Amino acid sequence: MVTATRHRHADPFGDLRNGDCMNQKEFHLLYEQMPEEFRAELINGIVFIAEPVGIEHGDSDINLGTILNLYRARTVGVYAGYNVTVILGKKDEVQPDVLLRILPANGGQSKDVKDGRVTYVQGAPELVAEIAYSSRAVDLHLKRQRYARTGVHEYLVLCLDPKKLYWFDLLHSQDMRPDADGIIRSVVFPGLWIHEVALLQTNCDLVLDVLNEGLKSKEHTDFVKSLAAGREKE
Repeated sequence: MVTATRHRHADPFGDLRNGDCMNQKEFHLLYEQMPEEFRAELINGIVFIAEPVGIEHGDSDINLGTILNLYRARTVGVYAGYNVTVILGKKDEVQPDVLLRILPANGGQSKDVKDGRVTYVQGAPELVAEIAYSSRAVDLHLKRQRYARTGVHEYLVLCLDPKKLYWFDLLHSQDMRPDADGIIRSVVFPGLWIHEVALLQTNCDLVLDVLNEGLKSKEHTDFVKSLAAGREKE
């Protein structure tokens, strides 16, 4: 667990260290000067340096990311991405493992912000997902609180040890649990259906079968139509 150690303002020759306290603009200035492989986040004004990740994290990352990317492929008007910089506000700049958002042109609540040649997300994506091992305590508590406070609608945390999927409806401050068939259904992204046990056990066939059923559902069809209608109003 990282604790705040001191307040340091950004300077042209500075660096980032665990526990530094600063605002988002100061953090962003320093982050841009760090090596490309370096990864850190600012959560409630505190710097958290990411630790190296192992095979287990990578496997879970790509499995969950594949689900969201397949959903994106069948849902015009949404975007899925890995490790995208998200500027949530004055105290928070994060890089979720995976995110799913409604595009601004289709009525999404977040925006694209250009900084030189790089485009970031500003504002809360509708859905954020994290793979948690060493970061479990931060992901399930502080990060969950900050995501809720800044407007994220749904938050997934895939814990690796012990293996467990947490899915939170942050708008209503409640857990989302599987139905009698073992499926959790997203509210903000209709048709995004995930079989909890299949995901945890890497049963890819069942995961894809359940997702495809969701993509064939009436609620997904209606959602795609509503996204298209939102774009037409622009």
